[in-house]
Amino acid sequence: MTTCTSCGACCASYRVDFSVHEAEHCGGQVPAGLTEQVTDSTSRMRGTDHAAPRCAALSGSVGRQVACGIYEWRPSPCHELQEGSDACQRARRRHLLFNERSLP
Repeated sequence: MTTCTSCGACCASYRVDFSVHEAEHCGGQVPAGLTEQVTDSTSRMRGTDHAAPRCAALSGSVGRQVACGIYEWRPSPCHELQEGSDACQRARRRHLLFNERSLP
C-alpha cells in the first residue's frame, strides 16, 4: 500500500480548481456530477471549497485507508501534487499525519 492510499490528506485539505475543459460536460473526463462550475473557464471538485475541505471523489478514512473514486479521470491539480512534496507535507500536518522523519 502506498502512502497515498493510506493517507488522503491532500484530498481533504485543498480546493481543487481546474479548467472547465477537463470536465465531462465540456469534453473532458472528470465526471460532471462531482464538479461545480465556478466561472466560464474554471470548474471545482465538489466538497473542496468547504471550511473543512474533502473531495467528493474521496472514499475511506483519511490517515487510514482511502481511495479516489475517479483516479483515472481526476483533474490536473490532482496529477500535479506529488507524494512527499511541500504541499503533501502541509496537508499531512493539517491532519496530524506526520512523524519525526516526515517533518522538514
